[in-house]
Amino acid sequence: MAIDVAKYISWKLNKKLVSIPTILSVDAFTTPAAGVRVNHDVEYLGIASPNPLIIDYDLLRSAPKELNIAGVGDLFSIHTASFDWKHANSKGRSEYPYSQQAIDDGGKILDFIYNNIGNIKENNDNGLRSIVEAYISLNTICLPIDHFRIEEGSEHYLFYELEERLKRPFIHGNIIGLGIYLLSRLQKNDSLFITEMMDESGLIYHPSSMNIRREDLRDSLLNLKKYVTSKDKLWYTIIDDSSIDEEWINENLSDLKFK
Repeated sequence: MAIDVAKYISWKLNKKLVSIPTILSVDAFTTPAAGVRVNHDVEYLGIASPNPLIIDYDLLRSAPKELNIAGVGDLFSIHTASFDWKHANSKGRSEYPYSQQAIDDGGKILDFIYNNIGNIKENNDNGLRSIVEAYISLNTICLPIDHFRIEEGSEHYLFYELEERLKRPFIHGNIIGLGIYLLSRLQKNDSLFITEMMDESGLIYHPSSMNIRREDLRDSLLNLKKYVTSKDKLWYTIIDDSSIDEEWINENLSDLKFK
């Protein structure tokens, strides 16, 4: 929220933006647009790229390490979001010209994260640097094509529905992790592997850690397709072509932890 406010003010006043993140829980400190809520929906406005971007590793390590590890949520989401873009393209519903090169480059970012998973969990300099460098690499893919389709998809849409339903914020990477866990299963998209990677990184994604009750998550999932189709600006994903029923929910919530 702080960096989005700074980016918005920088854009509106045409002032230089100096970005010094104190946690790495989301990629906002590397992206140019400010996330602003308009009638409960997120819109991305303006252009305010950091100049310079300052990464202070001592400062980052002074934060609870789970807030830095949360940063991999917006990187692991490449796994599900890229699948959604490929699915949309296969249905003739991609909102943008499809780019297999962008998909392949996103896969390289995932490989880079997998190869540094131990350092990320340890919250050491190499792990922190891996998250930052992966964010920057993501920008080099997405800014030239003018969208973040390889990184935002159905996993983010569950987060949007839950946030609107429960009317409270979440640590971004953690709630995205929950979305990855569930939507990779809906996609039948190597869900066991991506779950293993989230576990090995130390990403916190279980509902119990975010005070999400089982009944609230159940209701959110049952409403997810209706929610997505009611939003004109959300991209086409696996949600549009799937049916989430009680049987699917009971099966896929069985290994998640609730209070």
